[in-house]
Amino acid sequence: MSRIGRLPIPVPKSVKISIKDDEITVSGPKGELKRVVPAGISVAVQDTNLVVSRASDGREHRALHGLTRALLANMVNGVSTGYEKVLEVVGVGFRVEKAGDKLMLRLGLSHPVELPVVAGITYGVEGTNKIKVTGINKELVGQVAANIRGVRPPDKYKGKGIRYSGEKVRIKPGKAGKAVGKG
Repeated sequence: MSRIGRLPIPVPKSVKISIKDDEITVSGPKGELKRVVPAGISVAVQDTNLVVSRASDGREHRALHGLTRALLANMVNGVSTGYEKVLEVVGVGFRVEKAGDKLMLRLGLSHPVELPVVAGITYGVEGTNKIKVTGINKELVGQVAANIRGVRPPDKYKGKGIRYSGEKVRIKPGKAGKAVGKG
C-alpha cells in the first residue's frame, strides 16, 4: 500500500468537507476549492480525518492513491492557512511596482512588463525588489510564481533577474582565455 496514500489527512475544525459523487469540496476561512476524484479512488470522512483508499492494487490505482491524498492535503492546508511564494528581483535599475491589482516589472527591457491579475491570486510588493504571490491553490501559486520568474530568469554570468527567495544561483566564470596571451 502507498505510504503517502494511507496516511489520514487531519482536518481542522474551521474546514468543512462535502463529498458528492466523485467531486470533493473543501471550504474554510480562506475560501473554497473543488476537485474531481479519479475513478477507482474513494474518499471518506472518519472522525476528524479524511481517508483516501483505492479499489485495487493495479498500477494506475497505486499511482493515483498517493497523488490524490497529497492533492487533498494541499487543498485542506490551502483553505485553512494558504500558500505564499516570495520572489526577489536582482539587478541595477530593476524594480517592481503594483499598479492597481496588476504588477509592473521594469527589468532592463525596452518596455515595462505588465502582468495581469489571475483569479484567486494576490500580489504583494515589498520595497522595490520583492514580490509575494499568495493564494489558496498551491498549484496555481506555484505556476504564477514560475511565470513571473520566466519573464527574466537569473543570468548565469551576473546573477541579474528574478529568482525565488533563498534560491542559489551558480555564477559561471567569464572568458578567461583573453588574459592568457601569446607567449
